[in-house]
Amino acid sequence: MDERRVGVLTGLAAYLLWGLFPLYFPLLEPAGGVEIVAHRVVWSLLFVGLLLSALRGWGQVRAAFADRRTLGVLTLAAVLIVGNWLVFVYGVNSGQVVETSLGYFINPLVSVLLGVVVFGERLRRLQWVAVGTAAVAVVVLTVDYGRPPWIALALAGTFGLYGLMKKLVRVEAAPGLFVETVLVVVPAVVVMGILEFRGAAAFGHTGAGNALLLIGSGIATAIPLLLFAAAARRVPLSTIGLLQYVNPLMQLAIGVFVFSEPLPPARLAGFAIVWLALVVFTVDSLRTAHGNRRTAETAVPAGT
Repeated sequence: MDERRVGVLTGLAAYLLWGLFPLYFPLLEPAGGVEIVAHRVVWSLLFVGLLLSALRGWGQVRAAFADRRTLGVLTLAAVLIVGNWLVFVYGVNSGQVVETSLGYFINPLVSVLLGVVVFGERLRRLQWVAVGTAAVAVVVLTVDYGRPPWIALALAGTFGLYGLMKKLVRVEAAPGLFVETVLVVVPAVVVMGILEFRGAAAFGHTGAGNALLLIGSGIATAIPLLLFAAAARRVPLSTIGLLQYVNPLMQLAIGVFVFSEPLPPARLAGFAIVWLALVVFTVDSLRTAHGNRRTAETAVPAGT
């Protein structure tokens, strides 16, 4: 099987698993959001540690800890991804899966804006149209909800910034994830200890099934991240950009058809405007990628 096909399959698998998360986290109740995130940190650390031992990848971990800049960036990444997990688990377990899906729909546009702000990138005309259209959608949804869609905005913002942090350092997926989780594992263990001391912990007190599911949350956290990293190394970003819509589409469908969350006309109109923005953004990205590919194919190599 060629590298490109492997990349597409691993990328699709990652987004399919992320799309199923709204079905998984309600199974962890009566554990609360903070306890769930603490277990995600602890068990993903153990899982990735075993994986690194099997792959003999500890050299990259030591290199990351030895580099102050890398360690600083990964510390910010760790805080951002934990914040993202907390908001996501809260959104799912409070019956707001539709709004969590919105966050991942608008995430690509947040990433574009971060490119402008941080790297001074210049947007093409259609990219500005897409960003402006998404801003209109946020206004429409704010009117519909009676408040800003803060869950969606927080998810898009934290994950967009997390992606930015990962772009600033050159660390492979497994070593990077291990370092990030090490940096937040102490607070996670403290949280678990406090909940146990107060008699508020679900782990170990609500049956073996619940305990196994909480342990499994760490594995469920790590595997899609590792699959995504494998895909990103094998396929163009334009392909990754198309695959990423699988996740929010699945979450939206689960919210509406599984959990029967309301989708009134005004809210549907807001989502439709977001989808229009994404269509404009995707068409522009594909057209630009195609143009760049044709330019590369017709370029005459130097020295011929």
